[in-house]
Amino acid sequence: QVQLVESGGGSVQSGGSLRLSCAASGYTYSSYCMGWFRQAPGKEREAVAAIVSDGSTSYADSVKGRFTISQDNAKNTLYLQMNSLKPEDTAMYYCAADLMSRYRPSRCGYYYKSRPDYFGYWGQGTQVTVSS
Repeated sequence: QVQLVESGGGSVQSGGSLRLSCAASGYTYSSYCMGWFRQAPGKEREAVAAIVSDGSTSYADSVKGRFTISQDNAKNTLYLQMNSLKPEDTAMYYCAADLMSRYRPSRCGYYYKSRPDYFGYWGQGTQVTVSS
């Protein structure tokens, strides 16, 4: 059974940093796409960043240059380092996994923004609050 468990959220002031973690278990796929998504109250879910099993990454324009997605395969853990946080980054952050990425018609870096339905496994979320 695939499980994703996020941690690392919290409250910080504008300009601060947080590192989110997503511990993954229950699968041994060698090809996959992992993503971070966020949703603020009253707003639609937004794709933040994605990383493919080969290490390639993609970022939303709103976080480019401030956030870094990475993975530690030995620990089966996905990370999101968030620097220079802004109040508009306040949201519930979710990690998600697409274990069928090799069969998609396009690369993960393209579809993770438009096809969140490809991500069949989601964590429970971790809250990030940035105050001004």
